[in-house]
Amino acid sequence: MPALGIKIIMLNTLLSAFQEEFFLRALLALFLSGISAACLGSYIILRRMSFISTAMTHSILPGVVLAVLLGFSAYWGALIAALLTAAGIAWISSRKGSSEDSAIGVMLSVMFALGIAFMGLSHSWRDFTGLLFGSIVSVSTEDIGVILGTTFIVLFCLRLLHKELELASFDEEYAHLLGARPALLRSVLLILIALAAVASVRLVGALLTTALFIIPSTTGVLIGKNLKGVMFWSVLCACGGGTLGLIISYTFQGIPAGAAIVLGCAIPYFIVRIKNA
Repeated sequence: MPALGIKIIMLNTLLSAFQEEFFLRALLALFLSGISAACLGSYIILRRMSFISTAMTHSILPGVVLAVLLGFSAYWGALIAALLTAAGIAWISSRKGSSEDSAIGVMLSVMFALGIAFMGLSHSWRDFTGLLFGSIVSVSTEDIGVILGTTFIVLFCLRLLHKELELASFDEEYAHLLGARPALLRSVLLILIALAAVASVRLVGALLTTALFIIPSTTGVLIGKNLKGVMFWSVLCACGGGTLGLIISYTFQGIPAGAAIVLGCAIPYFIVRIKNA
């Protein structure tokens, strides 16, 4: 009887969650961002770009904070900061005696520290908690529009450049011989990562955005037999695990939604890892 009572309570909680307008908006935003992040993440994992994706997602913090302080749209601030980071990485790595890894490390550290400095200038850290850890339950209709537009751009570009990106992901030298211009494709991929990161920061925050790109895609690589399979499983893990995390956060309101979403996405990864051990 107690077990039945627990099941009834859980079912009622689940049904009540799906009757809340803010929960449905959060779920839609999660699905849209999860799809774009998981698809991009598949290329990130295959191209071994996890570190650079971390830099791109963390570097948006100063742009967002400065935009909020000046009264502008946080999305534009995040996008400008991400593009400046990509340009900075390209410029530093092209200098004599500099590697791409060191350039990424420098820009990641500088941009994130700059964001913390801007937050200090505001004298109110509480105002920026959502930027660090996400605030998916407060996603507005305007946010949904931005995320929808970003997802459309990302998926359109990936569809348009799929063959070239797939070829460059597996063999850059061969792609160069065929005239695919892997360096340009890498730059395009960085810009798309920046766009998707801007859309995701409202959901899980600057500190956890990387997880949406990496964890579901790592799971997809373990299951999928080709790139399409990797993307399919990545999207499934991002949306399914993210939904689980969102429900957990709704049920146990002390758990931040961003952290719960990331932990939810990690569950399929550990299940697959244990099963393949």
